[in-house]
Amino acid sequence: MRARRPDVSGFVDRDGVAIAWERFGHGEPALLFLQVDPIVDARVWKAQIPWLARTHTVVTFDPRGNGRSGRPAAPAAFADGEMVADAIAVLDAAGVERACVIGLCQSAGIALVLAAQHTDRVAAVVAVNPGINVSDPHTHRAPGDFDHVLAGDDGWAKENRHYWERDWVGYCQFFFAEMAPEPHSTKQREDCVEWARQAGAATMIAYRRQPLGPRQERAMAEAVCRGVRCPVLVICGDEDRCQPPARSRAVAELTHAELLVLEGAGHLPNARHPVQVNLAIGRFLRARLR
Repeated sequence: MRARRPDVSGFVDRDGVAIAWERFGHGEPALLFLQVDPIVDARVWKAQIPWLARTHTVVTFDPRGNGRSGRPAAPAAFADGEMVADAIAVLDAAGVERACVIGLCQSAGIALVLAAQHTDRVAAVVAVNPGINVSDPHTHRAPGDFDHVLAGDDGWAKENRHYWERDWVGYCQFFFAEMAPEPHSTKQREDCVEWARQAGAATMIAYRRQPLGPRQERAMAEAVCRGVRCPVLVICGDEDRCQPPARSRAVAELTHAELLVLEGAGHLPNARHPVQVNLAIGRFLRARLR
């Protein structure tokens, strides 16, 4: 059961990849929710969509690789440029000229790229624990071991291609326990594991091997942030084990954004602290876009 059914839904075809989208409610400014990456589908925003759709047009879509969207196999199909183009195509299909773009983790980085490259389509950005390389990563997530055969698979050693191929569900259970470390997060973790099963290891390995884009290279990432001219709200969980809180602070400084730090929150405050996140988005929209 869903808290609210979409008013309109459909698919857009992008070079043979079907992108499933939905539109809810009516009102300005319109909101476009981007997906984290192919590891989850649009339901990751299920605590935001019905509340915000009472007063706004809300558009969301399943990312390529999950949900009702297509499953491309080539790493190039998951490049930043493809994600940006998907978002523009969905806005066009939903009949939305301009929107506040809301993203979490990697998609918060995509939202910033979208804002820098398509100033006419983006009225504002809400970046939740943004995944864009403007600071060093957590040491436990430093790249380098993904394709190597490791001696063990304890902890973050599970973030490894061979482990993913052997026990994808085991990785997802570990990963989402880290992403939602707050007590009483069982339902949120179970939801995310269910959605991640739809993607599977092969899709996520392809995504992991995507060509480097403007989010990944430090100088380009900083240039993207400096190129954002619209209002920005950064929401940061100070217990985020995926994106370092220092990254949120750096994004806020580079974009001259408002910064909201949620004490005790992990990587998924939209799921674990939805009231705070929803109210923060509402306040931001009223103050900056009306």
